[in-house]
Amino acid sequence: MGMEPTWMLTACEHQPQARRSGAEIDAVKKYNAGGNKAAAAGPVKNAVKLENETEDFHHDRVSFDLKKAIMQARLDKKMTQAQLAQMINEKPQVIQEYESGKAIPNQQVLGKIERALGAKLRGKKAKK
Repeated sequence: MGMEPTWMLTACEHQPQARRSGAEIDAVKKYNAGGNKAAAAGPVKNAVKLENETEDFHHDRVSFDLKKAIMQARLDKKMTQAQLAQMINEKPQVIQEYESGKAIPNQQVLGKIERALGAKLRGKKAKK
């Protein structure tokens, strides 16, 4: 009976105890464990489709006419960007982005700007 028990490494709390007692420890490698096989497997099935895609995807930005109309209406009212932003409960950065043409148009924000400035910025009557 003098055989020492063989410990498996699956139970973490028994491993230090087995090492202290000098028992033989078997390490069992789990199937597919520890390696990122998916990343090393090679290119994704649809990678060729993505590489061959030529269409340019981007969001529409504020048009030149719209940004000029906002700026002109604000200056006619003798308002700063910060004052207009405060009137419509938006950050001054939002007004700055609209006037610089970097903003993605939001119809709700445009409606608030139109009401605050009392000017029609969108639609057929807004064009000069």
